Amino acid sequence: MFRRIWRCAAIAVVTLASSAAFAVEDVKIGVFLSATGGLSINGDPEKKFLESYIDVVNKEGGVLGRPVKLIIYDDQSDTAKAIGFAKRLIEVDKVDLLMGGSGTPTSMGVIPIVERAEIPYVSFGGGVAIVDPVKKWVFKAPHTDRMVAERIFMDMKKRGITKVALLSEDVGFGKSGREQTLMVAPKYGIEIVADETYSPKDSDVTTQLTKIRGAAGVQALFVFGTGAGPAVATKNIRQLGINLPIYQSHGVSSKDFLKLVGPAAEGFRLPGIALQVAEQVPASDPQKPVVSKIKKFYEEAHKAEASVFVGLAYDGLMVALEGIKRAGSTDKVAVRDAIEGIRGLVATAGTFNMSPTDHLGLSIDSLKMFEVKNGDFVLLD
Repeated sequence: MFRRIWRCAAIAVVTLASSAAFAVEDVKIGVFLSATGGLSINGDPEKKFLESYIDVVNKEGGVLGRPVKLIIYDDQSDTAKAIGFAKRLIEVDKVDLLMGGSGTPTSMGVIPIVERAEIPYVSFGGGVAIVDPVKKWVFKAPHTDRMVAERIFMDMKKRGITKVALLSEDVGFGKSGREQTLMVAPKYGIEIVADETYSPKDSDVTTQLTKIRGAAGVQALFVFGTGAGPAVATKNIRQLGINLPIYQSHGVSSKDFLKLVGPAAEGFRLPGIALQVAEQVPASDPQKPVVSKIKKFYEEAHKAEASVFVGLAYDGLMVALEGIKRAGSTDKVAVRDAIEGIRGLVATAGTFNMSPTDHLGLSIDSLKMFEVKNGDFVLLD
């Protein structure tokens, strides 16, 4: 009798231990970001947001009743390091899903690894080539550079602008942006009458801007880049007294950029997301509760602006968690299929409606147009 009781007790202990172990098993999400280096203006706020907001997610029950663990590496804005960390996250850390890539080069660099490993990946990069053509295991959180160009041309058409000068960075984000701008311009009746490029390391672009100023018929200037380059260009534009409507890409859609260039940015137009102007979003907009919550959370936690990069980190995390939730497990095939089926997910950049032919799921109309007035973004639409 004693032996039978002991055996039953032992079985019960093992069963309880197994249940406890299962109950606390983490959902592991691997993240690689450019928290330092040339893309740190993107990656630093992304990292800060994810590290702090995951506590909120877990306090609210995690996903599938399991805590979510983020394993984050800083690729230092180096594509080779991003590739190395992606391999480590997949092969050593055994993550359930991959997220990150603070820029187009790092995001594109890991895609072959993701495809071979057959693991769901949500990119934070802006380049359209990340999801076009569609890649089975790859999804994306931010609007594409093509969409940004189209949104800007939509605004130009309203103003009767048809002849535009383009100044773009000759690598990564700016290079891809230039290609997309040239491709979609004819669709909107826009003629690119000057096409100049600069290097991210250039400390002066007055030579290129002088050529642009002398271009016949130019009605507006579109600067496509991110980081320090557009700041140099902005200051040079004012120094040369170029009196044209100026447009910038979403690569500088942050108040840090406005602080960097000061009054030189006054009057510029650029696209961004609802999060950046949360207080200006109408109460009737379904994004209002989301953007108000995330803006308040980040700015109270970090005493810094909730920039577009904070928003895309939130959106990427929500896409990942929604996929796992809909799949009902961390099975990689099931999660991939579930992400592809996401509809009506309201986030900071818009409402995500994924499909087998669209692994971004955002509309051009979800991009907002801002004008810089008195050192701040003012919502135009």
